[in-house]
Amino acid sequence: MEHRAGFVNIIGNPNVGKSTLMNALVGEKLSIVTAKAQTTRHRIMGIVNTDEYQIVYSDTPGMLKPNYRLQEDMMKFVDAAIGDADIILYVTDVVEKSDKNKEYIDKLQKVECPVVVVINKIDISDQPRVLELMGWWKETLPKAEIIPVSARERFNLESVFEAVVSKLPVSPPWFDKDQFTDRNLRFFASEIIREKILENYSQEIPYSCEVVIEAFKEGRERYEISAVILVSRDSQKGIIIGKGGAALKKTGTDARLEMEDFFQKKVFLQLFVKVDPDWRESRRELRKFGYEE
Repeated sequence: MEHRAGFVNIIGNPNVGKSTLMNALVGEKLSIVTAKAQTTRHRIMGIVNTDEYQIVYSDTPGMLKPNYRLQEDMMKFVDAAIGDADIILYVTDVVEKSDKNKEYIDKLQKVECPVVVVINKIDISDQPRVLELMGWWKETLPKAEIIPVSARERFNLESVFEAVVSKLPVSPPWFDKDQFTDRNLRFFASEIIREKILENYSQEIPYSCEVVIEAFKEGRERYEISAVILVSRDSQKGIIIGKGGAALKKTGTDARLEMEDFFQKKVFLQLFVKVDPDWRESRRELRKFGYEE
């Protein structure tokens, strides 16, 4: 039997469940998941291996119209994912307006690779609505396969998996067969901290933050991690820290517990907060954080 391998890139608007879908398909929590839009900022790969095939899933930021340089760089990840995909999983849901960010739907009409439209969150809808959406997408993207799912409830994900495997090109593996992601542990430590910021703070605070891992030391019994939370203004620094340091302490505790579950090892975590007014617009800073080439 010929070996198959390919890049299966997941795109879609914010908050439709792209990260939840990828985590479920990969079987590992690689992308952070919150109820807030723009949770994913980077392109994150999750790799599934068997003797017969290798699937390289790729989660991407939600599609949006950029307001600052950081968001422009996030959309470059999306455009790259459309351009280098062997298979595209376009994730929508039963809530959003189907033709939102229509320019990306127009791009999908022109791609040469297979497209699978995944209609997510059917657990909060009914059959007539789901059938209506399936009809709309079939008319809009006639060559695409349309699959209704609930990523959160893991309903009908086997249909997505079977569709992906059936469309993989014949190819040797792109990565070692024991590799399950393209990211290192420092990256996941920073993402876990950012997830807890998204969960613990409201309004613009999470979107004004970046997490930088300054030290990551693996000892025999624990990881020792030191991280800086960058914010844009002094007032945001005060909110992150909270009265008597309580808010920062809670975020640190939540992040440490999540890291210990992810790393399967004890973690000693130190968090600091620093003001950097220009980090979202500075090309040098964004390159340092992995957003620009």
